Amino acid sequence: MITCEGLVKIYKSDDLEVVALQGLNLNVRDGEMMAIIGNSGSGKSTLLNILGGLDRPSAGQVHVGPWDLLKITEEQLVAYKRDTVGFIWQSNARNLLPYLTALENVEMPMMLSSRLDRTYAKQLLEWVGLKERMHNKLHQLSGGEQQRVAIAISLANRPKLLLADEPTGSVDTATSDLIMNIFRRLNQELGITVVIVTHDLSLASKVDRVVAIRDGLTSTEFVKRNPNLDNVQQNGDGAGQGEGEGGIHAIHEEYVVVDRVGRLQIPKAYLTALQITDRASMEFDGERIIISPPKSLEG
Repeated sequence: MITCEGLVKIYKSDDLEVVALQGLNLNVRDGEMMAIIGNSGSGKSTLLNILGGLDRPSAGQVHVGPWDLLKITEEQLVAYKRDTVGFIWQSNARNLLPYLTALENVEMPMMLSSRLDRTYAKQLLEWVGLKERMHNKLHQLSGGEQQRVAIAISLANRPKLLLADEPTGSVDTATSDLIMNIFRRLNQELGITVVIVTHDLSLASKVDRVVAIRDGLTSTEFVKRNPNLDNVQQNGDGAGQGEGEGGIHAIHEEYVVVDRVGRLQIPKAYLTALQITDRASMEFDGERIIISPPKSLEG
């Protein structure tokens, strides 16, 4: 579904140039549900905006399905955003029109594409648990209910890819679990590819794969040890519910990502522990690659 190779994004102003993505590589399978994590400024939201057609890449390759997002025309971009990708923001005000009911909000993207289907719009609101609230105006809905309306809107034109930028960042834990369960159901029952950008590592138990981005490059992957096991815990006391990387390691196997030319990013904590700064010694013993401080720094 998604292929990024050597993806670069540079933001320029009069006196400043910021490289947000520095040759990022990423592959996402069709029908996968995965998360992208990283610190503020790591490039994860920039990547999501490029995949959503909201921003243009500077260089490299980025394909979503049959679309080449580096070479896509403005006219094609409109069709791409209408038909291929659905987008959910942390601030649901970007998804919702406050003077319309929940149902009318879901119908709006259909009308813009001349494909109004009220039956399907109602079905979407039922899927997100708002069957009894579809005729309410937004001020009559809680923040969590509004976010679920936003999810229904993102699915209005039957996209193949769903992108969510911090979709649980403004709701409580119970609502966060509910939203993630909705994503999982949509992924399993409709086959929609789901990519979630988040800083919340506890969400890792709800997805199959987590890709960490650092300084505009993919650095580490966490892959679920048993892909057939759905670790969505309803009681909140499962191993995957803990905050921090402990929750990831309880369920996922950690891998360092190696790009096409053999480069890899070693976790900073490892380098700090070995007091490695700008260079390291590397040896191959026939089975393992051993990275250590330069000989002159030992002892």
